[in-house]
Amino acid sequence: MAKFVLAGKTDCPYYAKAELLADTLQRCLPDFRTHKIAILPDEWKEWLESTCQKNGWKHVQSPLIWRELVDQGGKGMFLGGFSDFLEHCQDYYNITSDMSTEMMLKVAEENLSAKMSLIVDEQQRLSLIQPFRVWITSALSPTCLFLIPNLLSAEVFPNVSMISIHLLDLEGTKEDLQGLKMETEDLAAPLLYQVTIHTDLELAFQEADVIVLLDDQWSDDSDGENEEEKKNMIKSITECYKEYGRLINERAKKVVKVMVSGDSFVNLKCSLLLENASSINCCCFVAAATQLENEARVVIAKKLNVTTSDVTDVIVWGNISGSFFIDLQRAKVYNYDGAIKGPAFFSQPVQQIIYDRKWLETEFQDLVRYQRAAVTSKTCRTAAMSAANGILTVLKAWSGTGRTDQVLSVGVICLGKYDLPEDVILSVPVTFTAGKWSVVPEVNIEDKLRDKLRLSATELRQEKELATESVTSGEDATTH
Repeated sequence: MAKFVLAGKTDCPYYAKAELLADTLQRCLPDFRTHKIAILPDEWKEWLESTCQKNGWKHVQSPLIWRELVDQGGKGMFLGGFSDFLEHCQDYYNITSDMSTEMMLKVAEENLSAKMSLIVDEQQRLSLIQPFRVWITSALSPTCLFLIPNLLSAEVFPNVSMISIHLLDLEGTKEDLQGLKMETEDLAAPLLYQVTIHTDLELAFQEADVIVLLDDQWSDDSDGENEEEKKNMIKSITECYKEYGRLINERAKKVVKVMVSGDSFVNLKCSLLLENASSINCCCFVAAATQLENEARVVIAKKLNVTTSDVTDVIVWGNISGSFFIDLQRAKVYNYDGAIKGPAFFSQPVQQIIYDRKWLETEFQDLVRYQRAAVTSKTCRTAAMSAANGILTVLKAWSGTGRTDQVLSVGVICLGKYDLPEDVILSVPVTFTAGKWSVVPEVNIEDKLRDKLRLSATELRQEKELATESVTSGEDATTH
């Protein structure tokens, strides 16, 4: 079978003449096939150079014609331009072209008009497509690699037919982001509509439905004890997240879901976003504490010799990346091999089984605090898998695919709940219903817990004061 490829500028009369000749051959010869590639005039030069470079050809005019070696495989056999194609048809098929110059020009004009109509139709079709837009900052972080495949799942975003993933990394290179984009596309996920990459804020958070912020400023060898280092970190965070908040306010959808995750200043980051996105409801912002929850469940599970999934309803209070407190007043354990046993659905309160209150308030809290560091020391990298899992747990609940009675800990503005301060973001227990979170009301806050929450609030206010000082000093430096 002979298959010829004809490529040319849409306004080229010789391309039009080659088309007519190819159509004639296809009508006369049962095994003759053609494929036509019409290129807009202003795109022709770049397309021709790219095609010739890829195939090792030399050609400068329109049209470009080659024969595909259908039966033999390999690259096509270069013929040349219209004259070469005409000579080939005369020699092999004894068919020539008698199209007049007037007809050539008319067909060329029709080709250009038809191509422009197709482009307009395609642009209109694309304008009607409204994909679900997910933005991820610090997209080159290891956590993102675990996030992306799961984000492209109906389990996380039900009732969504197409998802656009927007990868933003202000410290990364386009080359690295391009590699991540290609890897994401290679997933061939049915829900994936497109992947875009960004190394600046020019288009950041445009029409965002969900924003996941993974930025972390602490270096690997930072212990957070150096006060000057802490001030510098907070200054960097403040500048970045004030701008993030402003852009979210201007560009994201008003019902956007924004989640902050990471190991450093998570509550402060969420607070900065909220303060600088005044037109978006405060309920659209949360700081993820689920990774901490799961780390606490690991410690309890080891203590009771059960699996981590057997431990539920752990609560994280306070400053997620600072003075947090793990509360087990609602925590339950399943499948515990103790004096009382029951079926798989039977549970017992953790505090009744672990009667050592001193251990729960001291050693247990420290074990949770250092659990992530222990993982990092073993793997020599951040605990990316557990971080991604924590984010996904909240997103599923927020999107309505989790259990309606599932209690999760997230950092939010408390708005009069539990008599807690409303000027800072504090981690509290919430449930998600119909895409909205609400603070769990039936929780007992004893004096010890209230003191710890006051400590967290004080710590967070100090962070906010440092953030304010960094902005003020920066403005003064600019003025002078």
